[in-house]
Amino acid sequence: MPPSRLTALQHRVLESLAGAAGGWTLTGGGALAGFHTGHRPTRDLDLFWHGRSELGDAREEIVDRLRNDGFQVEIAQSAPAFVRLLVRSQDEVLVVDLVAEPVPNIEPPEVIVRWGRELRVDTAQEILVNKLCALLQRSELRDLLDVQALLERGTDLERAIRDAPRKDGAFSPLTLVWAVRGLPIEAMARASGMAIDEAQRAVAFRDELVLRMARLADPGDSAAPG
Repeated sequence: MPPSRLTALQHRVLESLAGAAGGWTLTGGGALAGFHTGHRPTRDLDLFWHGRSELGDAREEIVDRLRNDGFQVEIAQSAPAFVRLLVRSQDEVLVVDLVAEPVPNIEPPEVIVRWGRELRVDTAQEILVNKLCALLQRSELRDLLDVQALLERGTDLERAIRDAPRKDGAFSPLTLVWAVRGLPIEAMARASGMAIDEAQRAVAFRDELVLRMARLADPGDSAAPG
């Protein structure tokens, strides 16, 4: 496991909430930063209740736990399946998203024992599937870089592409090829302040990923679509 890139506040919030409210699972950037790749920090924590369409009493239990442990908690957004909390401790503020996700996991989460409690974390392979689906829905450089870090960790791109339609019925390898090809990496890199050499590596990875996905979409044609 790589060194954690989570902040002290993020660790404290996870310690406070471990074991709460019917088995939430840490996913997204928090799972990557703290448990899988450690290639980037994250500004928030995503807690998912898989296989549920509504959060129900989970919101109240989460808020009560945090307040009982001395955190200031503000409910910034609230809906039956989504709640955004602003968790404050002294001068720090952390965004914590609570999400009811009716689509079940591709594979069970990892169970890690921390602070004497069980902490459920989506697997690297699960997050790869989610990131491929995210690349169809939004144009964010971090999703591409997360895919790169996950593949370098040894996750299985071919299996993820097979599994992705179970998460997103509109997913197809060719659609993903076109979405990734169109990512304006140079412009996004400039906007984020990324160094030129890092941006060049991101462009090279994008082009390599397009070739790999095109081959998986049509094994008889090794060329990327023109």
